[in-house]
Amino acid sequence: MRAIQVKEFGGPEALELVDLPAPEPHGSLLLLDVTAAGVNYADTHQAADDYLAPQTVPFVPGAEVVGLDPDGRRVVALLAGGGYAEQALAHPATTFGLRDEVDDTTALSLVLQGTTAWHLLRTSARMAPGETVVVHAAAGGVGCLAVQLAREMGARRIIATASTPEKRDLARDLGADVALDPGAAIGDSTDLRDALVDANEGRPVDIVLEMTGGRVFDGSLRALAPFGRVVTYGIASRVAPTPIAAGPLIATSRAVVGFWLTHALRLPGGLRPAMEELLDLHAAGRLKVLEGGRYPLEHAKKAHEDIASRRTHGKLVLDPALTP
Repeated sequence: MRAIQVKEFGGPEALELVDLPAPEPHGSLLLLDVTAAGVNYADTHQAADDYLAPQTVPFVPGAEVVGLDPDGRRVVALLAGGGYAEQALAHPATTFGLRDEVDDTTALSLVLQGTTAWHLLRTSARMAPGETVVVHAAAGGVGCLAVQLAREMGARRIIATASTPEKRDLARDLGADVALDPGAAIGDSTDLRDALVDANEGRPVDIVLEMTGGRVFDGSLRALAPFGRVVTYGIASRVAPTPIAAGPLIATSRAVVGFWLTHALRLPGGLRPAMEELLDLHAAGRLKVLEGGRYPLEHAKKAHEDIASRRTHGKLVLDPALTP
């Protein structure tokens, strides 16, 4: 089978098209014929070996695929890896049958970004109706869905951040009440904390979904109201936030919650409750998934270059059947 393999850690140049033996099913694992594979910002971290879970080379990236199972049923699956290929192994607990009307991009977006956004708000932030929610990187795969889900869950006010006017317009179209440029809000004489409070009509905010790190994390934490929560699920800037001491958290009744989707698999029902709700919302026309681009498998390097440069929004897809 054709696959994209990382033999040495690095940037997009580390992605190499190779021929490999098809993976051998063992235990309860299913062998899927892949028709589409999702591309995520986290994949760039894996290729550089600065992801949460350390990698061992060589490996085939890819955390989610749409394909056909051994019975010919069309499914979407969350994987331990190996998705950038014509065939991949999936566990039945993270494999979900698809209705015909659910396209590949939607399925791939919901099984990873969608379940992430759902658990960020419902499981980690424990969002209550009437709270204010800040969504950073609101035009990204998780951010687009988090804005919409926050509205569905009864947010009083949704504040989005995004780096370009077009992305901020998109965030407002998806349901954000206000959209800010985080770069413009962080300067020598300004603070992201002040910009977020101003955007919330002069009041501190309740929940921040944060995946940038560095000064964005620092300003977001300072913007919290008592009992507010920052849920951190990435460090896209590759700059660590300022270390947090317990004393200031106690003095302000603020919380910092880490999230990694892997741990949600251990919850009762795994990802199934989230997937069922997400698919139902999409079927009802209340949850929109954005296409970010479809690339031939051979162009995985270009997909990584585009997503790392922040030139994209929505879901990026690799298509093994697409001709370069």
